[in-house]
Amino acid sequence: MSTAPSRTHRPRRDPDRRERILAAAAELAARRGFHTVGMADIGAEAGIVGSGIYRHFGSKDAILVALLDRVMERLQSGAEEILARPGSDREHLSALVEDHIAVAIQDRDVLAVYHREIHTLAEEDRRRLRRAQRHYVEDWVHVLAPLRPDLSDGEVRLAVHAAIGAIQSTLFFRSGLADERLAARLDVMTHACLGIDVDPRVNLQ
Repeated sequence: MSTAPSRTHRPRRDPDRRERILAAAAELAARRGFHTVGMADIGAEAGIVGSGIYRHFGSKDAILVALLDRVMERLQSGAEEILARPGSDREHLSALVEDHIAVAIQDRDVLAVYHREIHTLAEEDRRRLRRAQRHYVEDWVHVLAPLRPDLSDGEVRLAVHAAIGAIQSTLFFRSGLADERLAARLDVMTHACLGIDVDPRVNLQ
């Protein structure tokens, strides 16, 4: 009578645990700075034994790269979806503004970590993320340029950087405004940087 060979069952990785690790790392890093935070700190914040983090990430730097990749991919995928929709340049631009505001409010900790820590990455990761960031800015430039024929190319790019900077000011300054009110004020201010009136057909959530 033959006996079937036994199989070694490897523990499955819990996707919820991975999410808790990333959320804990983002919150601690935004509050204290990523490089002052240890794996044990992240584990404690996530409710996980520190050594258990290594089932999901090989190192603390790998957690940082995953965080920064995630927020950049979120912005890029939002822009791609918006620009694929039917609509005018003005509608697309207002939707880009709305989407970036949503990310800045909903993922404030991760976006703050992106701005504070990107310079600490290995060169390859830093270049890859900076390249993605430039492509994202170009999406804004592409839709703003036809709306502002009075501006030179350099002035259009300046307006885009000013507009994105206005949104991201909320990462480092806590206004105390409720999210809905904050989003509405940022929407008006960002459009002002672009020199475009708010499109009433684009509704903030």
